[in-house]
Amino acid sequence: MNKRPDRRQVLKGATAACAALLLPGKTESAVPGLRIAGQDAEIQVAPVSAHTARLTILLTSALEDGRTMAVAGDGSLVETSWGAPIVKLRIPGRARTAKMGNLIVKVTSDPVAFTIETLKGARLQHLSVHKDTGVVSFSTGDSPLLGLGEGGPQFDRRGSTDRMRSGQGGFQLRTHGGRVPIPWLIGTAGWAMFIHQPFGTFDFTGAESKFQPAGPDAALPLDIFFVAASEPATIMAEYARLTGYAEMPPLWSFGYQQSHRTLASREEIIAEARTFREKKLPCDTLIYLGTGFCPSGWNTENGSFSWNSRVFPDPKGILDELHNENFRTALHVVIKTDKLRGTVDDPCERGCVDQEKACCYWDAHREDFAMGVDGWWPDEGDSLDIASRLVRNRMYWEGPQLERPNQRPYALHRNGYAGMQRYASFLWSGDVYSTWETLKVHIPVAINTALSGIPYWGTDIGGFVPTKELTAELFLRWFQFAAFCPLFRSHGRNWKLRLPWGWNTGDPGPLEINHYNGAAIPDASELHNGQVEPICRKYLELRYRMLPYLYSVVRECATTGMPILRALWLHYPRDPQAVACQDEYLWGRDLLVAPVVEQGATSRNIYLPRGVWYDFWTGERVPGGAEISRKVNLETTPLYVRAGTILPLGPVKQYVMEKVDQPLSISIYPGADASFLLYEDDGISFSYRKGEWMGVQMLWHDARRELTLSLAGGSRMLPPSPRKFEVTLGQITRAIFFDGHPLGASL
Repeated sequence: MNKRPDRRQVLKGATAACAALLLPGKTESAVPGLRIAGQDAEIQVAPVSAHTARLTILLTSALEDGRTMAVAGDGSLVETSWGAPIVKLRIPGRARTAKMGNLIVKVTSDPVAFTIETLKGARLQHLSVHKDTGVVSFSTGDSPLLGLGEGGPQFDRRGSTDRMRSGQGGFQLRTHGGRVPIPWLIGTAGWAMFIHQPFGTFDFTGAESKFQPAGPDAALPLDIFFVAASEPATIMAEYARLTGYAEMPPLWSFGYQQSHRTLASREEIIAEARTFREKKLPCDTLIYLGTGFCPSGWNTENGSFSWNSRVFPDPKGILDELHNENFRTALHVVIKTDKLRGTVDDPCERGCVDQEKACCYWDAHREDFAMGVDGWWPDEGDSLDIASRLVRNRMYWEGPQLERPNQRPYALHRNGYAGMQRYASFLWSGDVYSTWETLKVHIPVAINTALSGIPYWGTDIGGFVPTKELTAELFLRWFQFAAFCPLFRSHGRNWKLRLPWGWNTGDPGPLEINHYNGAAIPDASELHNGQVEPICRKYLELRYRMLPYLYSVVRECATTGMPILRALWLHYPRDPQAVACQDEYLWGRDLLVAPVVEQGATSRNIYLPRGVWYDFWTGERVPGGAEISRKVNLETTPLYVRAGTILPLGPVKQYVMEKVDQPLSISIYPGADASFLLYEDDGISFSYRKGEWMGVQMLWHDARRELTLSLAGGSRMLPPSPRKFEVTLGQITRAIFFDGHPLGASL
């Protein structure tokens, strides 16, 4: 009697986490018959993890030896293979069921459909594929659909149609900003999916949403990674598993960045820098626009790498002088081709002129970089395809490391795609208009961008194109919002109004309002407003005081996939009002930010999720689970701290690396147990990868009113040791000294 095949042999190739089970038994033999979009096809299902299944329809002509998945990559995924399929169907009318980790996937070939259920049989999603067109239909559901990258209709994607067009011509640029479309769709009911192939349009206008490829000829291969989990943190971790975890940029990139346009002279450049230091307004980075985008920028013409001698007669000398004042410098650059391929490590001769090759294009940067340039601002590139966008993101990460192998690079991009976080790419929202509606829309834009795996995001403070709505009030409200965005940067036409002191000089800067419909010079009555500078100072100083908290959240993002700027859904998924909230967000786990976006506002309605919250400014204890009205004046953006928070705050600094002889303050917000991992490294190098980092694990036991500190595993004490912390609980402040050994302190 023949021995019956071992089921584990049948499932060989599936990941161990999935413990896959086919019902019934064997994989189907490869018999032609199934046709989708007019082509012979095979359905495959493969496990990726306990929470993620790969649903694929392939052209049979693309299969190698009848077994291997053959889906062309675009650079977005971190792996080219995710394990062997455990379901394969080529015959119409057949069906299979696969149990994979926490999922059950039911597959039919006539009609072509995937039904995903929990282990208890609850349906999470049903995807059907039209056999003639390849259009994918799925349930829209009753809860918000989020993600899909930067820009586009906001906040909840339901009810909209999105062509997923990249660039500044994608969707309502003046209010919604540039579009970085990423087909990562989050169903807040507990599922998400990344449509790796093909690229197409989303239609969420009906009870059944549709994903439409460019046409039947482009329908295959269809490659979907479907994620299911009850906890949002797991969903975000699965996305990071697929497209990569964020790399950590340098610490200085989280300080304030000041952009400059239409430069007058060398003296002006130095004077603006010295004014920051003389006025004691914190700032780390000075950014200079290129000529062509303005009449007189850092270079000779658009796309050039030659310096404009009228304003930079001695570029290295100026860069050295700025470095002596502890400023970093970033330069605006554009790309002149529609394609970019390869890597900086490809063999290229010096002087190579093929601008479509990353190695040659980076070579054009090297002479300027060697002078001491600290970062780059890659603009344009809307016409680049997906692969080229990612090649460009990668080039600005790997190219600088050829010259400075142990320094983390910085680049602020206009375009990108899924996976850009692997190159620590910053992103800004493009040439938006200075209107209240733009500011209001940018809160949900920020949330959806962060949910799409792009953690380092910001906007032009005040809006790029000035309008009659650009007043001191609008600028300040935008500045306050930006203080709680990962990218804290001011930029725009009439650029001297973007300086913290610019609203009290009477000089808006060069009048650059051409080429944009609706552009206008701000009213002259606004140009002598003495309130702006002190309020900007307040938020600059707060940003720098919060750097220990922010940098720790950046580290959490890089290791878990959780963004820095967070939708309330991420921590309150079972609170429908929190899930639907689009005008406020969490800054890390513990701070709730409610930007003021209404002109002349004297109060702000805020929803506080369940639990107890503390007003950051007044210390008032406020019960959550309800909407409150908070009075505001021009200098107040409402901030609330969750009960059960350990909030580290540093001293005020003028730049992030400044040595200030003051202890770190640790504020305890009681009402629940709390934990926080305070992260620190040198802020510049990659040495943290070799264990050169310090993690102080802080635990608060609320009932015992006790704080304990210990050194996180894998880390070590960095100098100075011992560290002095000032711990504050209400009116009680106590100094403690931590030398790396476990320490307890009662309050």
